[in-house]
Amino acid sequence: MTDVHAQQMLGRPTGAFVGASWVALGLGASVYFIGLYNAHMTLAEKGFYLSVFLLGLFAAISVQKAVRDRAEDIPVTGAYLGVAWGMLLVALALMSVGLWNAELLLSEKGFYGIGFAMSLFAVVAVQKNVRDLAAFRNVHPDTAPVEHTGYPSIG
Repeated sequence: MTDVHAQQMLGRPTGAFVGASWVALGLGASVYFIGLYNAHMTLAEKGFYLSVFLLGLFAAISVQKAVRDRAEDIPVTGAYLGVAWGMLLVALALMSVGLWNAELLLSEKGFYGIGFAMSLFAVVAVQKNVRDLAAFRNVHPDTAPVEHTGYPSIG
């Protein structure tokens, strides 16, 4: 990709979108964790749902990064991209099977499912924003820094 082409395509995400992404991630993860903390499950079951949640977030970030790298002509092996997609699908399958077989009310199952789905979507948006902001700063180092939101960066 040429520098002129990159500059034309490269935009700085708005503060509203960056903030909304972080709020969505915080909200999705918070409701999931609050529900998990208050759930009447064994510690092993809670550990399962926590592990699947973390695997899903990591896999979603990995897929986003690998797809973006390929789009920007940064080498990514097919094996890594395949593993990233595979782990995302495994996390989705484990969550689905776990909730299907759980002895929870239907509303509780929906609560966990929505918290999980919202967090997966939001973590991809947060990762995209972090990367877009970093790329924008590399192309436009003389611009004023983005106001600090108080959230850690994922990049």
